[in-house]
Amino acid sequence: MRHYLFIPTFFIASILFCQSELPVLDPPYWGTIFIDPDIITENDITSFIDAPYAGQGMRTMYDRRVNGWITVNAYLFNATFDDGLTSEIQVNPEFGSSDTAFSEAEKYGIEIGRLPTALRNDVETVWIHQGTQPFGGGNNNILIHIGQASIYINDGILEETLVHEAAHTSLDSDHASSSGWLTAQTMDGEFISTYAQDYPDREDIAESFLPYLAIRYRSDRIDQSTFETITQTIPNRIQYFDDQSFNMYPINPLANENELSEINYSVHQNYPNPFNPVTTLRYDLPEQATVNIIIYDMLGRQVKTLINQTQEAGYKSVIWNATNDYGKPVSAGIYLYQIQAGEYISTKKMVLLK
Repeated sequence: MRHYLFIPTFFIASILFCQSELPVLDPPYWGTIFIDPDIITENDITSFIDAPYAGQGMRTMYDRRVNGWITVNAYLFNATFDDGLTSEIQVNPEFGSSDTAFSEAEKYGIEIGRLPTALRNDVETVWIHQGTQPFGGGNNNILIHIGQASIYINDGILEETLVHEAAHTSLDSDHASSSGWLTAQTMDGEFISTYAQDYPDREDIAESFLPYLAIRYRSDRIDQSTFETITQTIPNRIQYFDDQSFNMYPINPLANENELSEINYSVHQNYPNPFNPVTTLRYDLPEQATVNIIIYDMLGRQVKTLINQTQEAGYKSVIWNATNDYGKPVSAGIYLYQIQAGEYISTKKMVLLK
């Protein structure tokens, strides 16, 4: 389980309640990132655009391997997202080259882009190190150790873990000690997880937000028992989150089959366009379908197969980083992308700049 990176100054101020005043009931979960691996997946839309290399620069980063701060000549990447947010991704020079560092920066930039705008608002930096130490959130940052990330990926909970850490970063300072949140805690009378119960002042927001996201925006991906457990355990916290009117883009509220039935097959223009070298292709599926997405040049030659798999209904996206099927960069020019889903076929143009 992750732990908060460190206790920031806003938690040093007096907390408005005492843990002992709340009833102590057995929480239904130990930690909420394990509730379901499909609350957010690698097939969901990302707001990530690109993260061009900006050179190296001296940066002070927290490294759990030494349980302290280090100052290194980090590889720097300026990540941009299509909702206007930006983050500087700082990669430890231990990765050895800017190309290797870019692969890590892009990989986690894409995953962070799947998180709601509300959770990315205060993510000014991302620190990436090797090692199997826990992730961290806070101080306008998300901390990633890629060895631990591999474990989360194998368990299918990388995105869920990032939700937890980003909630620390962007929500704790405004909500964790607010009167409305503390009232909701008291009214609920119990915690969603043992982790939240043990650290109510600094883990309850992060532990509660992922279950909230699950029931409000991904109820089609969790079973009825999970839905009922969440709604019965923290109804007042859920109402508190509802009242905040959080910007949840790019997560769409597909709560039931009726809403899914309103989606039509469609392919959106890639964004950005023109692009260099990364662009996002978005498309909508009203039903489960075998999806093939292929890039062609203007002579009709196949350049890249992006997707060839069966996908569930919903709003989808895929990123093309302007390479061919052999991983080599392709030339500037006009390209076509064709999406086939069942009997539906659509083709659009896009422009690659160099």
